[in-house]
Amino acid sequence: MKNTNFILREGRIEDAPDCASICYEAFNKINNQHNFPTDWACVEATIEWFSSVFKRQNIYSVVAELDGHIVGSNFLWSNGVIAGIGPLSVSPMTQGRSIGKHLMQYLLDYAQKQEFAGVRLVQAAYNSSSLSLYTKLGFYVREPLAIIKGTPLQIEVSGYVVRTATLADIDICKQLCFQVHGYVRHLELLDAIEQQTLTVVEHNGCITGYTTGLSFDGHTVAQTNQDLKALLSAATAISESGFLLPTRNTELLRWCLEKGLRVVRPMTLMSMGLYNEPAGSFLPSIFY
Repeated sequence: MKNTNFILREGRIEDAPDCASICYEAFNKINNQHNFPTDWACVEATIEWFSSVFKRQNIYSVVAELDGHIVGSNFLWSNGVIAGIGPLSVSPMTQGRSIGKHLMQYLLDYAQKQEFAGVRLVQAAYNSSSLSLYTKLGFYVREPLAIIKGTPLQIEVSGYVVRTATLADIDICKQLCFQVHGYVRHLELLDAIEQQTLTVVEHNGCITGYTTGLSFDGHTVAQTNQDLKALLSAATAISESGFLLPTRNTELLRWCLEKGLRVVRPMTLMSMGLYNEPAGSFLPSIFY
């Protein structure tokens, strides 16, 4: 696809270093402007993450080239009927050319061809440019979020048993996800089983919630806030990046703050297409 003097093409593994460097620079610039901490620890860590993303079969990537040089990239994550988009990044040196808009539209067109029921993303609430762009492209604001960080609590909640999940728990976890969100995240559950990060909580002998990990790319689903609190309480690790919490869930947010966890910065969950108001407690991933 061509537009003025830049082109869009499918990404390749060898694009990882350039795309990562641009993403690191772009996100650091907007965060520094608003006095928020960086998303990425260093360029090397960003390159390592991008390299792993380009290798995954369920992620479709697009890069923008200007005069033969990569100036931006975007990714579509497919794990079921819902697709997630991001991270979108454009070199600060090439702002104002509508490159970001075309990178987004390219993936939205691809998602439509693949017949996804819906597309979602999470954007930095303080980034007015991305909020405006996504709204113009057809996204709806669905949920205000906050990045939460802190030291794992590692405490027990009376009446709740938290344990590592097994393959035998997958069907129950899928049912819980469908009950809360109206769709399932089968591939993510299998990935979490393989990585040994899938954890379930049991109450009165029944599985009432699960988490794939307290991180940007992990998600959590539970019947009630008490189930979710039990999962948070028992967690042995919280990613350095933190996890996302819907701030409309004031009870859960207040509980986290009282336990010593802290709010880092505001984010926004946006969607296009299928979206059901969650019927339970949840923590979204950075993608959806």
